Amino acid sequence: MTNITEVGNNKGGPGKTSVTVNLACALARQGKRVLTIDMDPQGNLTGRMRARFDPETTLTVSEVIDAATPGAALQAMVPCDLPAEYAGLISVICAQRDLVNRANEFHIPGSAARLRESLTGSVDGFDVVLIDTPPTLGLLQQMALVAANDVLIVVQPEKDAMDGLADLAEFVAANARKLGNPDLGILGIVVSMVRPIGLHANRTAELRESYGDMVWKPAIPDRTAIKEAHEAEGGAVPVEQKGSVGREIAALYDELAIRYLKETEVA
Repeated sequence: MTNITEVGNNKGGPGKTSVTVNLACALARQGKRVLTIDMDPQGNLTGRMRARFDPETTLTVSEVIDAATPGAALQAMVPCDLPAEYAGLISVICAQRDLVNRANEFHIPGSAARLRESLTGSVDGFDVVLIDTPPTLGLLQQMALVAANDVLIVVQPEKDAMDGLADLAEFVAANARKLGNPDLGILGIVVSMVRPIGLHANRTAELRESYGDMVWKPAIPDRTAIKEAHEAEGGAVPVEQKGSVGREIAALYDELAIRYLKETEVA
């Protein structure tokens, strides 16, 4: 059975897209077929995945949502073009800035369920679907929550991102039933962009004290070498190909992928 996970935080910048991309790659290295969905109008996931996107012909998540018809998402899936042997296991549903138009359509009956409708009958061939979301509790976020089986929250160990974590966790607890997805819950918390400073060590300890085993190990460190390589390559080279530091980061994501598969019971 396909497991659909929303990757989120009600705060921009904690590393949601990086975690989505690298977790997808790690799951593919485990032999899993992965669909990534870009639900952010900025389209960063689309670029980072090197999605084979033609603005003239490729359907995007905006059209998928608008269709709200079982099977509609199939026509929007495109291959990723990452230079890796496992790239064929990863597909992408892309986003453009016009996705922001969908964010204002609360007036449409069943508006929050439209992504779920279009994914129905579309994702059966995948083991995992990862939905990268914008930092909001608005309609785009709610569409992802309605479609998902669970939520993976990405947090940088700093106050604003931790507040965003709490906002999203509380929103899910308070509104899952109202959104028509009563079994929705928090799958786990990934601590990202960790620097070797006292503040981050203390905040990470606070997270583990507050949320216990929901905070997954290992945490993902912030590495300047990886950032520089992403900038130079447009963020479109798998992390394990970025030298010894990249291989170190990839190994951490491999551990997270194993944890993901265990928690979701994806065979």
